[in-house]
Amino acid sequence: MRVSIVDYGVGNIAALLNMFEYIGVEAEAVSDHAGISRAEKLVLPGVGAFDRAMENLRSRGLVDPLNEAVQVRKLPVLGICLGMQLMADHSEEGEQPGLGWIEGAVVQLDPGEARLKVPHVGWSDIRPTAATVLFPVTSIPERFYFVHSYHFVCRHAGDVAARVSYGDDICVAVSKDNVHGVQFHPEKSHRFGMRLLTSFAED
Repeated sequence: MRVSIVDYGVGNIAALLNMFEYIGVEAEAVSDHAGISRAEKLVLPGVGAFDRAMENLRSRGLVDPLNEAVQVRKLPVLGICLGMQLMADHSEEGEQPGLGWIEGAVVQLDPGEARLKVPHVGWSDIRPTAATVLFPVTSIPERFYFVHSYHFVCRHAGDVAARVSYGDDICVAVSKDNVHGVQFHPEKSHRFGMRLLTSFAED
């Protein structure tokens, strides 16, 4: 199964391509309607600001083909970091509407009484809330690498795939039908990241 990584100017495409090659998964970068149309599975990466990312998708004519691939053809898609946040309805970070694939909003991290640093940078143990394509049923804690100042708040609790404690108990992964997303960077998360990307590619 080939994985197509959407290149729209705001994602670390090279690191993902290198990781998929390392784990033996065929992957390519796609940046236009034709590339998305031939995709079998999609990865939507992203770093930076919400509005800029959505503006890039729209200016490159990628929103409609992505919606057709994900919502009509039901291709499996994995959003990574900002790519996961773009799946929400909207974000406190900007004014542009999101893709709306999973109902919810993106809000800023609240350091709370613990006075935790924002952005959240570093390794954290995640807690899966259900067995999904992203996470197996296992008693082994999995650690992933995070860099983020905002987090996804799902409208429906059943769409949350994993949580982490950072001040509040926050959602760090979503999963609904063919749509999946993670707030952390699996391509930077060593063996646990490799396990997750392999699971997504092979499911």
